[in-house]
Amino acid sequence: MGIGSGIVLFVIGAILAFAVDVDLGGMINLSLIGYILMTAGIIVFLLSLVLTLRRRSTVSTSRTAVDPVNGEAVTTRRTADNGDTLI
Repeated sequence: MGIGSGIVLFVIGAILAFAVDVDLGGMINLSLIGYILMTAGIIVFLLSLVLTLRRRSTVSTSRTAVDPVNGEAVTTRRTADNGDTLI
């Protein structure tokens, strides 16, 4: 679920809460369902926004050493982004 899903839930909830005026015999309260959907939409929107805008951390390590066998310089570079390691 993303930002769009949160907006859709909020809009459907607002329509049910404010625009629909149907009497279902007291069995189902559409206004209450609308408010619940609006609250769920806000929560989904905020969670998606926080996860999308979360700061990504990048760690880079570069090391150079001399190979004792043939005397060549060996460079090792590792880059990690959110726990992934590339060699």
